[in-house]
Amino acid sequence: MRAVIQRVSEASVSSDNQEVEAIKSGLVVFLAIHQNDTEDMVEKMADKISKLRIFEDSDEKLNLSILDTGGEILLVSQFTLYGDCTQGNRPSFIEAAAPEKAEEYYEKCIFALRAKNISVAIGKFKTHMQISLVNDGPVTIILDL
Repeated sequence: MRAVIQRVSEASVSSDNQEVEAIKSGLVVFLAIHQNDTEDMVEKMADKISKLRIFEDSDEKLNLSILDTGGEILLVSQFTLYGDCTQGNRPSFIEAAAPEKAEEYYEKCIFALRAKNISVAIGKFKTHMQISLVNDGPVTIILDL
């Protein structure tokens, strides 16, 4: 499982030229499921995302998590995070989970984050989306489990 996490001051996702969801201050999380991922990894990823200390405290140190700030998460499924370009110029996506497994684990991650009382906005699975965001910092973290 792989996530690219960006701290944002605002973000939105659109599909078919219509805004689907939007958040204010919080995180945009691009999430990819690997073909070998297991269900227990979903809870580990949700736990790591929720406790990741990438928000500033009163001393301007990165000591606060999304749980501490009450921010929101925009969670977007993105299988292309497993694009492998080591052989040629066209990415291979064979490491990414099949769509059925990816959607199941994506839904479980949404549930796991919401169970932690985090407001989670979502993209539309298996659709072409446009993501708009204002990266705050900028702060971008890559998590691999």
